[in-house]
Amino acid sequence: MSTDQQYPPASEPPAAGVQLNHTAVYASNRHLSAEFLAAVLGLRVGAPFGPFLPVDLGNGVTLDFYEKRDEPIQSQHYAFLVPEERFDPVVARLETLGVTYYADPAHTEPGRINRLFGGRGAYFDDPDGHNMEVMTRPYARP
Repeated sequence: MSTDQQYPPASEPPAAGVQLNHTAVYASNRHLSAEFLAAVLGLRVGAPFGPFLPVDLGNGVTLDFYEKRDEPIQSQHYAFLVPEERFDPVVARLETLGVTYYADPAHTEPGRINRLFGGRGAYFDDPDGHNMEVMTRPYARP
């Protein structure tokens, strides 16, 4: 497919009835990665579903951890919007687990949080190097 391909404009308003249901998260050890994220976010790991190990985020979306052992894991970014009252417990769990968190996505400000868009946020790596983010306010979009 050509990169200059033009697609017709959407006939419905953006996001009309469209929701993310699940996404696969590649991991070198699906149990380790799923348990790690569930522990940090205060969630539970679900029952295996075929090759997937799901973590239900509680909003109709699951992260389905999928094991890839024969090739490197390409780092991805996952951002989690949490209520203000759940932010401090998430940071406390990171500290208890000995996981460094950062105020910025480039991980240059260790042990600090940010205060973007009137909320609070932090970044941390999962066991496979995925750049995870927790935030209490969504980004302001144009």
